[in-house]
Formats: sequence, structure tokens, C-alpha cells
Amino acid sequence: MPVPGPRHLCSIAAALVLTAAAPATTATAVGSTPDASAAGLREVLFVGNNWDGTADVLESGGDFARIGRIDVVPDKEERLAEINRDPVHWIHFMAIRESVGEGHDQFVDDMYSTPDGRSVVVSRPSLADVVSLDLATGRVDWRFRVSGYRSDHMAVSPDGRRVAVSASTSGTVHVLDIETGRQLGSFATGDKPHENVFSADGRHIWNMSIGEVNTALDATWLDWTKGDRRITVVDATTFQQVKVIDMRDRLDAAGLRNHSDAVRPAAFSPDESKLYFQVFNGLFEYDLATDRITRTKTLPKNPATSDDRTTWVNDSRHHGLTVKPDGTALCVAGTMDDYATVVDRATLREGPLVPVSKPYWATVSGDGRSCVVSESGADRVTAIDFASGRKTASVPVGDHPQRVRLGRVEAGWTGPSGG
Repeated sequence: MPVPGPRHLCSIAAALVLTAAAPATTATAVGSTPDASAAGLREVLFVGNNWDGTADVLESGGDFARIGRIDVVPDKEERLAEINRDPVHWIHFMAIRESVGEGHDQFVDDMYSTPDGRSVVVSRPSLADVVSLDLATGRVDWRFRVSGYRSDHMAVSPDGRRVAVSASTSGTVHVLDIETGRQLGSFATGDKPHENVFSADGRHIWNMSIGEVNTALDATWLDWTKGDRRITVVDATTFQQVKVIDMRDRLDAAGLRNHSDAVRPAAFSPDESKLYFQVFNGLFEYDLATDRITRTKTLPKNPATSDDRTTWVNDSRHHGLTVKPDGTALCVAGTMDDYATVVDRATLREGPLVPVSKPYWATVSGDGRSCVVSESGADRVTAIDFASGRKTASVPVGDHPQRVRLGRVEAGWTGPSGG
């Protein structure tokens, strides 16, 4: 049940948007609205430090200097006490720590600021919830407990009124009123729902489920043991299923039977005709109109990285993908291979391999000139120039940065007064 806060909240436009029948590009920058400066706001990057339970707030471009830090678990002791009183929840809490958490608790996965720059909404996997935090005080405005025992990726509707969050252990996506945290509806997905994306007109929600990525049965012929992996498209008003895409069938049809069908980070072309997604050391291009995989890009392997899929974090060799706003380039986080690179979209030729440590996410800077990756292995955020493919900035952040999202804070903000 959500706990209503003392004031209403708004949302920002999603960084990934879709049309009614097709997803759109990540080039639409979350929080980068034309009236930001006029409204007394500044555009920033929110960096979720998953193991820390904090979020660093950085400048959205230039030298990406750190502005402030947020404690995203101000109610940590209360939440842990609840978990300790519930044996079933405690078992799941410990399982998350030892599996997907790599021995650590997961306190922040995804986040979006509100357009007034006063709050940030955060999904907290190990605590199985979503909270809205007041950026001035650091206090919790509202909290929603997801079904099951783990929350995951989120998305915000174009009208700024709804937030969708994956409840990964229950095969459910909850859609919440972002002002109050009240559930507006929910829908069933495949196993382990991951990313969510709204269509540009707000009529549809796309969800990608990745199945059981933590089991050791990683031989390709055992993919059937990984559960129901699929893309689910639903009506965003009725939450009724509109379409299901089983990427296993599309991979097989393209002669790609040896690849996993767990669609991880995905990016959509500006004309909304192509979906780019990762399942190995490289990416695939999927054409929505013809419903088939049209191109494959294999990226270099790091000789120090094992080909044994059981050694990759959550069965993903590469995890992080974004598109330059003009659609001419992709930026790829080569997670287990310890590099990031810019890929020309027309030719799929990669640029320099920029050494980074276990990059876990990729997004676009506020000015659209840089790809920003989180170095989860070095506790840094690094910017790579789209034009040259070279590193331009790198700043320290908290423990195990993962999701990076554009957003806004009030001008002059340097951190919560109580944090």
C-alpha cells in the first residue's frame, strides 16, 4: 500500500519513449525541458550507487562535477526491521544479496526527478519498494511496496502522471500515480520483468522480461530452463495485452540460435523503426515493421574475460546501450570486457575502445554531445565524446554506480538539509 505524502508530486518525461506501435530513442533527455532555466531549475545527472544506498547528483555536461548526494534509504532501519520480522521476505532479501547483488544489498536501481526539481522517485530492489524523496529535506514523501520481493527498472509516462515499475519476482509491472504513489493498474509479464518504456503518445507500455539470469544452466541449449523471456506490450489505460514479441523465434530465424534471448538494455532509433539490444558482446538491430533481426554487430572481446557465461554478471556480457540524439551513433557499455565504445549506426563500425571498469549503464548527456557510462568496478562516471569516441571527463561517485538518469533540481541545490 502506498503512503501518501504531504504534497503532490509531478514527473518528468521519460528518457526512452515510443510511438503507439514502436519504441522511440533514448535521445529524449529526461528533465531537459526548454523552460528549465526560466523556472529556476538546473539540469543534472542522477547516479544511483546501488550498494551504497545513495545517489550522486552531477552537472549534466561539461566536467560533470558533483553537486550533491542523496541518501535514498533514510528509512533503512525501519525497512530492515520489517524484513527481519518476515521469514519469507528475509529469505528473498538474502537471496538477492548473494545472487544479483553479488554479495551486497541493492538499495537503488532506477530514479527520476520531478519537473519542479523538488523530488526524486526511486526504486529500491532489496527493499521491494518505490519511494518519493523530498530533495530539500531527504524525507520519504510516499512509499509503494511492490508485489513479490524485488523492484527493478522504471519508466515515466510522457504526460508525467504515471510511473511504471517492474516487480521482478512476481512477473508484474505496477503503474502508479506519481503524485500519490497510488496504484492505477498492473499487468502480467514474462519471468523477471526488467525495462519498461512508454510510447510517445502514452498509449502503450513496453516491458522486457529477462527470465532466470542467475542460474548456472548457461549452455545455449539449456535456454529453455531460463523461463518465459519476452517483450510484452500493453494498453497504458486498460493494461490489457496488445502484443508479445518472443525474441527467441527472431534470433533462431536469423540463424542466431547460440545467443541468449534475454533482451537487456535496449535503444530505439529516432524514427522509431529500429530496436537495438544486447545479449552478448555486441548488439542486434531489430526492425519493427518487418518483425525480424536485420543486422548483427559483434564487438571485440577482452582476452582477460572468460567465455563462460556463468562468470558474467547476471548472464550479460555487455549491459548498457544508448543512442546519440541525432541517431547517427550508438554508445555501448562492454560490461565484462571493461570498455565502452561509440558505434556508427550506419556502418556499425566501432570507434576507440575506451578502457573503463565494469561499465553498467550508458545514457546521453544533457547537451547530447556525450555518452555517459557508470563504471561500477571503479565507482566513477565517465563521459565519452560522441564525435571523437574519446574520454572527456571522469568523476568519482559512490559504491557500485549503475543507473544514470537526466533530471532537474532547484537552482542552488547542493543536497538535502537533513541528509
